[in-house]
Amino acid sequence: MEIKIRKAELADIDLLMKWRMRVLHEVFAIPDNQPTRELEQANRIYYQSALKAGTHIACFAYKENEIAGCGGICLYQEMPSPDNPSGQCAYLMNIYTCQEFRGHGVGEMIVRWLTGQAFQRNITKIYLETSKPGRTLYEKTGFTDMQDMMKLGF
Repeated sequence: MEIKIRKAELADIDLLMKWRMRVLHEVFAIPDNQPTRELEQANRIYYQSALKAGTHIACFAYKENEIAGCGGICLYQEMPSPDNPSGQCAYLMNIYTCQEFRGHGVGEMIVRWLTGQAFQRNITKIYLETSKPGRTLYEKTGFTDMQDMMKLGF
């Protein structure tokens, strides 16, 4: 199965929104009858700003003319530190493969393409959050667990 990765552009905003909402509904188990208008609008504003500024890179994986999956990576700056002197970081997110294409390397291609985009920008500190099913994919592509991290919960 030949898969091709295509970088999403600002002109793809409607397609990006369709896929972002699909991912959010599946990952967060949002019921179909739950209103998401505000969430959609916030995501649209984010994409419009971040794609224009170059602080978010999104892509689609295609098998022929059909979208098989999607993903994104947020690029940002944190305080420089000994383990990251430039302070440049990336957050890998929104990695999604359609059910019918799972197990064919689509997710791996998306992850490798997006991390490659970060590497081209000399960003080597890349974070992500994972679901249980996604853990194997990320381990296969070189991600490891982080120690000493916590999250403020509400």
